[in-house]
Amino acid sequence: MPDGSPQITETWVDTDGKHIIVNTVQGFQKVRNVERDPRIALAIADRDDPSHYFAVRGRVVDMTEQGGVEHIEQLSQKYLGRPYPWFGGRDQVRIIVRIEAERITPR
Repeated sequence: MPDGSPQITETWVDTDGKHIIVNTVQGFQKVRNVERDPRIALAIADRDDPSHYFAVRGRVVDMTEQGGVEHIEQLSQKYLGRPYPWFGGRDQVRIIVRIEAERITPR
């Protein structure tokens, strides 16, 4: 958060084979936080056994608007099995955040 305290948001994740990829919205707290400090922590649940997860610590290495809309549509198919419902409206600017994992711990 702006005062340095942790901020948490459930989010969909993807990978390009090298980076963990998150899709978010320009202006959201998550974007402001990683612009200020690129360190990030994620807990990624095992789809087959949600009681197991991977704790990931790393840093944001890239953020771009390019391909953001197409990527959220891909994630929606993965997680919902249908087109993205545009919860916040179609005027949102989608941001792809690439994260380089520095430590991954299975839990």
